[in-house]
Amino acid sequence: MAKKPATAITPTRAQDYSQWYQAVVKASDMAENSSVRGCMVIKPWGYAIWENIKEILDDMFGQTGVKNAYFPLFIPLSFLEKEAEHVEGFAKECAVVTHHRLEQSQGGGLEPAGKLAEPLIVRPTSETIIGDSFSKWISSYRDLPMLINQWANVVRWEMRTRIFLRTSEFLWQEGHTAHSTEEEAVKRGEQMLDIYTKFVEEYLALPVIKGRKSPAERFPGAIDTLCIEAMMQDKKALQAGTSHFLGQNFAKSSNIKFQTRQGAEEYAWTTSWGVSTRLIGGIIMAHSDDNGLLLPPKIAPSHVVLLPIIKKDGDNSMVMEFTEKLAKELREQFYHHKRIGVEIDKRDMGGARGWDWIKKGIPLRVEIGPRDIAADSVFVGRRDRDRRDKESFKKDRFVGEITKILDEIQENMFDRALCFRNENTKKIDVKKDFRDFFTPKDQSKPEIHGGFALSHWCGGEECEVKIKEELSVTIRSIPFEKSEEHGKCIYCKKPSEKMVIFAKAY
Repeated sequence: MAKKPATAITPTRAQDYSQWYQAVVKASDMAENSSVRGCMVIKPWGYAIWENIKEILDDMFGQTGVKNAYFPLFIPLSFLEKEAEHVEGFAKECAVVTHHRLEQSQGGGLEPAGKLAEPLIVRPTSETIIGDSFSKWISSYRDLPMLINQWANVVRWEMRTRIFLRTSEFLWQEGHTAHSTEEEAVKRGEQMLDIYTKFVEEYLALPVIKGRKSPAERFPGAIDTLCIEAMMQDKKALQAGTSHFLGQNFAKSSNIKFQTRQGAEEYAWTTSWGVSTRLIGGIIMAHSDDNGLLLPPKIAPSHVVLLPIIKKDGDNSMVMEFTEKLAKELREQFYHHKRIGVEIDKRDMGGARGWDWIKKGIPLRVEIGPRDIAADSVFVGRRDRDRRDKESFKKDRFVGEITKILDEIQENMFDRALCFRNENTKKIDVKKDFRDFFTPKDQSKPEIHGGFALSHWCGGEECEVKIKEELSVTIRSIPFEKSEEHGKCIYCKKPSEKMVIFAKAY
């Protein structure tokens, strides 16, 4: 029997998906747990991915007229209390500041002192604090639309945490807009969902399903929540972006009023929308393998690593001269939004050096030795292929074709993820089949299940709650496509005109 090739990550995906994920994060050197419970330290390789996400999205937002601003981290408790449904949705996750200084106790330690007149909530989301500013900035229809975005950190006191996916503190962007008409606000919400879809599919190589949330899954206080959902390799859903139509609910609680052209006074129509560092978790779970991280080239911190073969006691000047010249030629080229990023790894580590970069997910590895230089060639390994599958290129050809190769990797990663999702999405009309689809066949691996079920739903909250209680499955999306079709609810058999996506989710 042929020996299976070694993998860099243990356990593998098949052995323990959850532990595999944690191992990939560690092996790729992207982030680590902080000494503060539930928080993470994002290391340079991981933060560079977030900076690329931020740069690309910021440009996409700006093209639609959105401007960046910054608002306080602390929100007065009274602000949240103005919007009852909103505060109820976040109450259990709020971190609360009640004192403003520390004093030495009689025992020699430090204790809180200076109790605040009003408790402050550490920002879980900013609708209320931004609404307060909007109420001061907006007085006339001439001030509208107001299109604001902020890049910030937020705190939601999570009980179970996992790096990038669910941490007590995380990074995100949150857009907030105010409009003079309902129609304009609805269109803005749809426009931002389209931007998220374009970004996630074209840059993160993640195919998504566009749709809206059921009333039970909406953002607290929203009239409507639009979403994009992606499938991970354990067949769970990951919410990759949301856009909320808030109606006039927050405008009324924050007193955001404007004078119309006719001189009447009305409340503004508002939206909010956002994505977070959870997207990095999505990249890991959708693309990575048992050798570590795979990064879509369009958001990778660097695109290629040059691995000159260094002799411990020899003259390496020729190899390094060739390597530096190649790096310069590559860095002069642009790949989409930025110059081609080149790393040069001169460490004397033998084969372990290449493994390091495989685990970090860099798209291309280029080995350079005396024989390659003599042939004016380089030896190239692609991260989307078997690590042993390498190809020799003439140097000039490699330089001329690198952007094409990177695009091939990007497209290949998207196609793989799309094929996986399609293979694990099933239309189900029979209740028993639905239960079986989400019931693990191997009870020792409760996370293994079928994937996405496209099934009918009557629209009733009771059926939605029962399915969640019995199977830990929720309605992830009411898809814009294929949502109108007559049938019977998968749970109660009442007439249904909606096909929805049921799945287990992060």
